[in-house]
Order: sequence, then structure tokens, then C-alpha cells
Amino acid sequence: MKKIHRILSVVSAAVVSAAACAMFAGCDSAEPEVTITYSFLGEDYEVEYTLSRKGAPQTVQHFIELADAGYYDGTCIHSYESSYLYGGAYVYNEETKSIVEKDYYNEVKDLKLTQTVYTLGEDGKRGEPLYTVRGEFSENGVKGNTKTLTHQQGALAMYYTSKGDSRVRVGTIRSDGGSDNNGEEYQSGDYYKYNCTTSMFYTFTGAGTLPELDKVRAVIGMVTHYGQLQELLDAVSDYCETLDSEDDFTKETAVYVNEHDPYDAVTGTTTFSGENIRAAYYVPVEPIIVKSVEVTKY
Repeated sequence: MKKIHRILSVVSAAVVSAAACAMFAGCDSAEPEVTITYSFLGEDYEVEYTLSRKGAPQTVQHFIELADAGYYDGTCIHSYESSYLYGGAYVYNEETKSIVEKDYYNEVKDLKLTQTVYTLGEDGKRGEPLYTVRGEFSENGVKGNTKTLTHQQGALAMYYTSKGDSRVRVGTIRSDGGSDNNGEEYQSGDYYKYNCTTSMFYTFTGAGTLPELDKVRAVIGMVTHYGQLQELLDAVSDYCETLDSEDDFTKETAVYVNEHDPYDAVTGTTTFSGENIRAAYYVPVEPIIVKSVEVTKY
């Protein structure tokens, strides 16, 4: 009887603990879950993703905070390519049939985002927040991400636009708490170009793996059930079959990137300007809208 009573006590404690985790953010799980709802031709496609805090804790937290703030709602897939769905930074203008970049830096200033990247102050001290995320990949000196998640079919990754040959340095907060940096959580002198992730993300839809890309991009999760995403891809494929032979589903569009980047403003120099950097996007002529990004498990 005592043994049964002890078992029941343990079970009750577990239930109480689970309830407490549901009430407090401190009980964040190792594998949060989100649902991205894509809308195409009036149909919604809900795609579930499982994230990994172990692989990229700061980047995952950043993505979740933006999702909770509704930042992604109403954005679009601004580049639809054979192996990628790029999103998170543009909205689609129905009147002009074109994409418009969101002013990330001004829009997120009032959001309570966890800060990991700062301008360099005097003597390398922490300056103003840049609202970006420390790059959690090997080229930025961060270990471990490629051991947990990699670029394979269904991978969800955060990325950043080119910063050219910029050599500007910033200060960052380490995700390991400084355990591998003499106990110092903050470190100065990291390259801004590797610590400039804003809101941009993509889903890799290709075959095989891309270990070289793992070195410069933080993979934060995977599509939980790839069949859900395949339904969207099939719908696009079916639509393409209705187009005339001379028509394409995407329109190659050259854009200036880093239009709203604060670099010049915060450094007071003109040695680098994002206005001179262009990128080619393959914009769907029939928009794919990111209707919402909902966190279903923290």
C-alpha cells in the first residue's frame, strides 16, 4: 500500500510540474513547435515545424518572439526557387504586383526582443542594440549547430542579406553564457556580416544535404510532416500547368538589399553602403502569402 501511495505521489507531482511549466515561460521546451499557414489562390496550407533550441537557442528564441508579435503575419514568399521558399521580409502589393521590403529596424524597436548583438562602444564596451541575432553557425565561431540540424529537405533556416566586403565589428552575447570564453558572456569584435540576422527565413525543399551552407546559416528546425508542405508545392505545380508556355510562375526581380540597414547611421562612416548591393529574387506572379506563424508549443 505504501508503494502504491508513493507512486501516486510521484504522478501527482509530475502533473503539478507539467501544469507549472504551462504557466511559466521558464519551462520552455527543447523542441518548440510552430505552424506556418501559407495562402495560395485562396487556399490555406498549414505546415508544422519542429524547432531545436539545442542547435540554435538564440535564433529560435528570436524567431518565436517575432512570431508572437505577429511580425510575419501577412508577409509573402518573396523568392520561390527550385530548392527554397524565401520569406519573412517582404509584403506583396496587389496594386503594383510587386514586393515591398518591411522596415525591420524601425518596426521591431518597440518589441521586447532578446538582444544578442550590439554596436561597439568605446574600448569594446557594449553599445546600442542592433536588434539582430548572433549567427549560430561554425563560420561565426559557434559550435554544435551542425551536429543537431542540417540543410536537408524540410529544413527551416534563418538568413541575412549580403553585407558585401564590410569589415565592421560588433559586440555579441554568447549563447553558451561564456563557458568557453573565460566566463565572459559578452565579447567584442565579431563581424557584423555574421551577426546580422533579422527576420528573413527559408525552407529548404531540395534533395540531399548542404554542409557548406550549414557553416553560414543557422538551421533552426524541420518540417514535421513534409507531406503538408508538399501539398503547397503541388498546388503551385498544378497552377503552372495552366500557364501559357511562354509564361513563368516567377518573375526575376532585381532589388537593393539592406535598404533599411542602420549600419551607416550607427557607425558614422560611409565605407560601406547597402544601397549598392543588389540581389535577384524570383517573385511568384501569383503571390504565396504567409498568413500567420503561430507558436503551438514553447
